[in-house]
Amino acid sequence: MNLSYKWLQDYTPCDLAPRAYAEAMSLSGSKVEGWSSLADEIKNVVVGQVVSIAPHPRADKLVVCQVEVGRGEPLQICTGADNLKPGDKVPVALHDSDLPGGVHIQRGELRGEISDGMMCSFAELGLTIHDCPDQREDGIMVLEPDAVVGQDIVKALELDDLSVEFEITSNRPDCLSMIGLARETAATLDRPLHLPAPTVERESGDIADYLKVDVESDLCLRYAARVIKNVKIGPSPKWMRDRLRVCGVRPISNIVDITNYVMLEYGNPMHAFDYDRVAGHHIIVRTAREGEHLVTLDDVDRTLTPEMLVIADEAGPSVVAGIMGGEQSGISDETTTVIFEGACFSGPSVRRTSKKLGLRSESSARYEKGLDPNTCMSALMRACQLVEELGCGEVVGGVIDCYKNPLKPWKIALDEGYMNRFLGIDIPRSEMEEYLARLGFGIDGGDVVVPTFRADVEHKADVAEEIARIYGYDKIPATLAKTADEAELTEEQKFKRAVGGALVGMGLNEIITYTFISPKYYDKIDLPAESPLRDSVTIRNPLGEDTSVMRTTAIPSMLEVLARNYANRNLCCQMYEIATEYRKQGGPDDLPDESEAVLIGMYGGESDFYRLKGIVENLLEATGVKDAVFLPEKGDPTFHPGRCAKLLLGGEEAGTLGEIHPHVAQNYGIKQKVYLARIPLAGLLKNARREISYRPLPKFPATTRDLALVCDEAVLVGDISRAIAESAGSLLEGVEFFDIYRGKQIGEGKKSVAYKLIFRSDSETLKDEHADAAVERVLAALKPLGITLRS
Repeated sequence: MNLSYKWLQDYTPCDLAPRAYAEAMSLSGSKVEGWSSLADEIKNVVVGQVVSIAPHPRADKLVVCQVEVGRGEPLQICTGADNLKPGDKVPVALHDSDLPGGVHIQRGELRGEISDGMMCSFAELGLTIHDCPDQREDGIMVLEPDAVVGQDIVKALELDDLSVEFEITSNRPDCLSMIGLARETAATLDRPLHLPAPTVERESGDIADYLKVDVESDLCLRYAARVIKNVKIGPSPKWMRDRLRVCGVRPISNIVDITNYVMLEYGNPMHAFDYDRVAGHHIIVRTAREGEHLVTLDDVDRTLTPEMLVIADEAGPSVVAGIMGGEQSGISDETTTVIFEGACFSGPSVRRTSKKLGLRSESSARYEKGLDPNTCMSALMRACQLVEELGCGEVVGGVIDCYKNPLKPWKIALDEGYMNRFLGIDIPRSEMEEYLARLGFGIDGGDVVVPTFRADVEHKADVAEEIARIYGYDKIPATLAKTADEAELTEEQKFKRAVGGALVGMGLNEIITYTFISPKYYDKIDLPAESPLRDSVTIRNPLGEDTSVMRTTAIPSMLEVLARNYANRNLCCQMYEIATEYRKQGGPDDLPDESEAVLIGMYGGESDFYRLKGIVENLLEATGVKDAVFLPEKGDPTFHPGRCAKLLLGGEEAGTLGEIHPHVAQNYGIKQKVYLARIPLAGLLKNARREISYRPLPKFPATTRDLALVCDEAVLVGDISRAIAESAGSLLEGVEFFDIYRGKQIGEGKKSVAYKLIFRSDSETLKDEHADAAVERVLAALKPLGITLRS
């Protein structure tokens, strides 16, 4: 809804600057999206008077004008317009002036003649032919003879009105009107509100001699009509055209403009019929009949259905009720008698019809939100008043008003104790009553009387909201909800945060992927046809095949993200996700089992199996998971059979990590090695030691020994590490694997592995014999395994 700031002054005084007004209104619940003024785009443009016109000496289609602008000597301006004569007053853009659309005017030269500015057309001032119906579209704008030479054109044409754009929520259709926003403004700023009752001073004839109305459907809540005779179709006065333009409505003609003006003023859409085109002069409000058609004002032939409400005459439908009129009954230049309709239709009915026809209008946007039927008569009377003021017709006496079930105000108890507790404030009842009165509410004893235009107020909590927004949300002290100070993260939530923090600290970026995937994703990771992971939960109403099942493993989702980054030429990528996976359980109507897994994916840069394994080991250490075992894994078709390991925690399988199989990488279009780890979160949580115990810093130095051991190729480095730890004794502080060698000196089928053993005592400085004795125990324990010291 666009509000005219000048128009607003008719109802309540408001002299605030645009920003201050916007902030005040937004804080009280009427959100301002922005404001604009045509005047902001027009600079250094004044009223000028043409003194003389002479042919251009070197251009047949140009003339040279001397123009008085009230600043000393007349200016010389060249133009191609042919609608000027000496004495005409015109808009003149002086040197270094601005026009709408970012146009900048400077002194120039046309065919050798100085042009010290530019005379403007209405289009160059941001106006249209509808704003200036008496002007030529291809010529210079000629102003009224009484225009003051030298006056700023913004003042001369009254272009300094401000358009304020409001975002009106769907529960406040009363604010889709100037009166509604004026009421909000007066309440917000605590200013007086002036809403005069529209009246008609002169009436002639009797409407019963002109028109008959029958309402046959309950979808029409109220239908009122009046007749205007001796209509003179023509342009609206400038003040009305200006207000319509600022509110975003195009002026058309006086009768049509009156209906639009009243709709903007009261928020109640109106319709005007050409009386002579209403068959039998009989209006029938009914639902459409099967097979009926109507050509609407947008020149589209609409097929109507029986649930659609229409305004018909004895020949058939004339209007789709609340949405758009028919082409046949519209106002034309030949119209002499007009029927004004002020009606209220069922909001849901208008919405359904609008959606089915694919037709939305200013009227339907208002009706579908639920309008107040009690506004209809005021709007109708205002339209007749404007007809009388504009002198464009004579009002026929009498009104037809079909209002079967009048809507009456309702009451809600004003419980000041509840209001104060609910809002967290402490104000007296008298202050509450004052705020409500400013908003148009009444007080009857201990009750609030809700006006019919506030259909959104149904409960005492709604009344509390009205009090709060006028009292000032910024004045209400901030408090926590009653249980907020007692809330804390669950152990699982804390653990997930620890996992995420550890991975981010290692340089990985978090991703979040959809849990809906395509069944074809399982083919891309080479999942066997008989794999239970293919038995996914199927979505009954999927958005498409690509999101038709719930994933049983998040590996395809991670690979999709890596592939997208690779396709976008991201040379290095390291990602992680704590992803939800779904496994079927029970029957088809049972909810699936939801579990989470940590996914780590990478390619490029320094990515390799050992970096991935190091990240997993650091993650285990950061989350307090001890005694992890890594074993070779060759049976997973998604991974490279020689570069994959499974993770064991507490003797149970707890994850997989390794290089993605080259064929799988090829399926995703990635032409380099890809590494991925999947670790179920439940296994990590189960084996995590979350209690941190204090251990003092060592007082005595450590002693180290390096061992280079020769063993069979099949012996696992992890097995050797565990054997060393078990046999070295209590002085062993740590074992670090740091090198592996294969070559002729070792022999075929053999490898050399090197470890650093760290020894330390808490009670004394170790001597060589202590460390040597521990090493001897280690070598003795390794000998039965075929592992010897490298010579």
